[in-house]
Amino acid sequence: MKTRIGITFLLAAALALPLVAHAQGGDAASTPPAKAAKAGGETSKHAAMKAEPKVDLNSATKEELMKVDGITDAIADKIIAARPLKGRADLMGKKLVTKAEYSKIRMHVTVKPAAGEAKK
Repeated sequence: MKTRIGITFLLAAALALPLVAHAQGGDAASTPPAKAAKAGGETSKHAAMKAEPKVDLNSATKEELMKVDGITDAIADKIIAARPLKGRADLMGKKLVTKAEYSKIRMHVTVKPAAGEAKK
């Protein structure tokens, strides 16, 4: 029984050693690639999305709309014709984009109240 407990303890200690080394800083070779990228000053995809300004669907020009990945010439025309929009969900509600297109562009666009439209 003591031997079995001793072996189990040694195995657990051997498995925990790399985790302890990593928690204490470890060397660059043992650092996972995702952590190494952050340590190098690179930002994650999510942080980069927050940094870029969102395009307002109610005021953007056709060219500004088309800079958003996923908005084509035809979609930009539909958005402009459907203004003013009350929210991003109007893109789906007014059938301006498909569900797949909406999921691709929704994080890159915003809807501010149209000029002269009072907030309720």
